[in-house]
Amino acid sequence: MSKNLLSTINDPSDLRHLSESDLAIVAQELRAFIIDIVAAKEGHLGASLGVVELTIALHYVFHTPVDQLVWDVGHQAYGHKILTGRRDVFHTNRDLGGISGFPKRSESVYDTFGTGHSSTSISAALGMAMASSLKKEDRKHIAVVGDASIASGMAFEALNHAGVSGADLLVILNDNAIGIDPSVGALKYYLTKTKSGKETGSDNIFESLNFDYSGPIDGHDLPLLLEELKRQKSLKGPRLLHVRTVKGKGLKQAEIDQVRYHAPGKFDKITGDIPSSDNSKLPPKFQDVFGHTIVELAQTNKRIVGITPAMPTGSSMKIMMETIPDRAFDVGIAEQHAVTLAAGMATQGLVPFCNVYSTFLQRAYDQVIHDVALQKLPVIFCLDRAGIVGKDGATHHGVFDLAYLNCIPDMIIAAPMDAIEMRNIMFTASQGLEAPISIRYPRGRGKIVDWQQPFERLEIGASRLLKKGKKIAVISIGPIGTMIQELLEQENLDCTHLDIRFLKPLDAPALDSIFKQHDHIITMEDGTVVGGLGSAVCDLAFAKAYRGSFHKLGIPDSFIEHGPTADLYKIAGIDKESVLKLIKKLS
Repeated sequence: MSKNLLSTINDPSDLRHLSESDLAIVAQELRAFIIDIVAAKEGHLGASLGVVELTIALHYVFHTPVDQLVWDVGHQAYGHKILTGRRDVFHTNRDLGGISGFPKRSESVYDTFGTGHSSTSISAALGMAMASSLKKEDRKHIAVVGDASIASGMAFEALNHAGVSGADLLVILNDNAIGIDPSVGALKYYLTKTKSGKETGSDNIFESLNFDYSGPIDGHDLPLLLEELKRQKSLKGPRLLHVRTVKGKGLKQAEIDQVRYHAPGKFDKITGDIPSSDNSKLPPKFQDVFGHTIVELAQTNKRIVGITPAMPTGSSMKIMMETIPDRAFDVGIAEQHAVTLAAGMATQGLVPFCNVYSTFLQRAYDQVIHDVALQKLPVIFCLDRAGIVGKDGATHHGVFDLAYLNCIPDMIIAAPMDAIEMRNIMFTASQGLEAPISIRYPRGRGKIVDWQQPFERLEIGASRLLKKGKKIAVISIGPIGTMIQELLEQENLDCTHLDIRFLKPLDAPALDSIFKQHDHIITMEDGTVVGGLGSAVCDLAFAKAYRGSFHKLGIPDSFIEHGPTADLYKIAGIDKESVLKLIKKLS
């Protein structure tokens, strides 16, 4: 540690000037550097700690960026960023105007492909390899993919193609038996047998796909890694190297509690301890409202089942999995399968709650349309992380769901403003519908502490008039309405406030009344203004020959990058100050 070698590495060429014996010191320093920064700044810790040795070995053996390296998801790419010229700015990771928490092509030539969602690395690297072949370029292509991601449908599609492509592609399977939550599925058991040296049958699954398979090897043994990667560099064609790693390696607590230390927030960099806090008097997270409510509903309705694609902790489906394990299912990173599985269950009279992050449902759009909506199957989609999510940035902001769901026939779209409304909409959906419903809600906490109120059945498509005013009407959808409610009260503004609650079906009578009584309409949403609430209300206003002014506030037609949520709201013009300025201008 006394050599301080990391400070001398400004790009991988500097790394390659070191002796192999020095790389263990670099690994120690790199691991300590990541812990030091993330402890204070927050971020994805465990995955990056687990691939320190692998990251060093890859950049040492391969001639990056000529040789192209693609990190799946990108949770594990912190070491990669530090070694590729971003050490001195790494403290800005995920800050507004700072570097991204994920690989990003515009940020560095070493970030060969933008990632953030899982299972894309093999397809991307294969495309690069095939392009290099067509261009007669001599370069290597490496995809690093985890054991959770390689089980997804897209990864298998890429493996299936790569196996017959003849492409010079190296797939490194980083096998730590965990994604964000522990890996699930039959492939997990196959890999476990492989790692333990047990017989897996006459055929290796990857060899059956025409890959040259090697491993498993210890991903923390630098000399072994270097030796094997050098051998792999001399080979051609599709090949897969199976590497065993420990998520959170080097920080005891992160190794023990791998789920919590995936992204632990701030922690003590010396002890590794996360500061304790008493959240008992705080309003609950929306995800926990979901988790406790579905259990409450399922205990009285035996037809209710829960499904999540690999996010039991992040969605709080884990509460049901622990309470009613035979009716709650983690299907792994398989959003398409999760949706159609729910559809299949619905055909048999079950009441499936399919809980998936807003941006992840985009990956199953075809299934939502063809397997659910077209057949009018009453699947209940609970879309977590809707709206701006903050420091994870553009790959994770759930700002398109209102728009991409709105154009699907027969899809009910609900966005409760608070926890009580969320419970009531979940209850209403569980009582039986003739069509699918999407219930969207944001990351983070609500405002109501006493939220576990008796259930109330809601009228589908019915809005709530929260305040009656003159001249100006604000029409909001979802929890952003709480901000409007607070603003109108704090500033004593004489404005009407309508909580629309349902984007589809729209409450046309209530809106018609608004049009007739107000000179100015403001729509407010934390989703794209293209195709969302503003577009829907504006269409209706046009049909009703509304003659007043119309103002659509929401996410502009552009990608919003990473940063604190409050700052991103200001950039999008949907913060209190922006709304107040507009109201005063119209008054």
